[in-house]
Amino acid sequence: MKDVMLSTRAQAAVRLALDEDLADAADAGAVGWCDATSEALVDPEAVAVGEIHPKGASCIVSGTTVAKAVMQAVDPAVEVQMLLRDGETAAPGAQILTFRGKARSILAAERTALNFMQRMCATATLTRKFVDAVRDFGTMILDTRKTTPGLRVFEKYAVLCGGGSNHRMGMYDRVLMKDNHRRLWRSGDPNALDMAVVAARERFPSLAVEVEVESLEECASALKARPEWIMLDNMSCADMARCVEMCKGVSRTEASGGITLDRAREVAATGVTAISLGCLTHSAGSIDLSLEWKEV
Repeated sequence: MKDVMLSTRAQAAVRLALDEDLADAADAGAVGWCDATSEALVDPEAVAVGEIHPKGASCIVSGTTVAKAVMQAVDPAVEVQMLLRDGETAAPGAQILTFRGKARSILAAERTALNFMQRMCATATLTRKFVDAVRDFGTMILDTRKTTPGLRVFEKYAVLCGGGSNHRMGMYDRVLMKDNHRRLWRSGDPNALDMAVVAARERFPSLAVEVEVESLEECASALKARPEWIMLDNMSCADMARCVEMCKGVSRTEASGGITLDRAREVAATGVTAISLGCLTHSAGSIDLSLEWKEV
């Protein structure tokens, strides 16, 4: 995995999050970012050491370099030591990373760093549960575009930390013909999906083409043009297995549509190439992390 902070979108999001919490000169009546409480009560020369760890349960680590970027955006002199890497398991109370530097700086950056990490760790942890559930079948676990606006780069990175794989990053890097596109293509003719694949390839020859289907009839129609992927949307496992057989040697298959952790193994057993899950990013919640002070 590449460091998520190599992304210009990630760097911009970190700055925006710090602006949100620490305001700016116009809002705060101060020069630059302002943590009013710390500036009022904490000695500007006081040095502190803090450590981030999970409080109530183990988790898959994600976002360590994001937390480091947050801290060092506030104060480049803060020393950061990463004790666990993204993708590793942190037991309750385990040290994930530590910060050493001016107490004011650590206090100013603390909440923003935790906000990023607690959501990223939750997504990574939920992803790992799905990956483990389908491991015997070699099924890929994919994310979707159902992400928090402005935070997609972090959430999709967290999926990678959990052992999942990224679907398309946006609407620009794959053609994905979904139900509303089908309805608008030749008045929704289910027997013309192959021609939609042809039209998509003519317009974007370098992009993979995927077609969402809801029936065996639609699957057969799309397959005539050999798209790279067929998405099997809200199908029974019996119909998914039939479509997988139809697609062998032609297209890869993706199961989609409200698949829960309890059903993941059953769906994987149909032979689908992948299962895509919006819940990884829209319903993962947060891991309870805290930053605790240590004696200096």
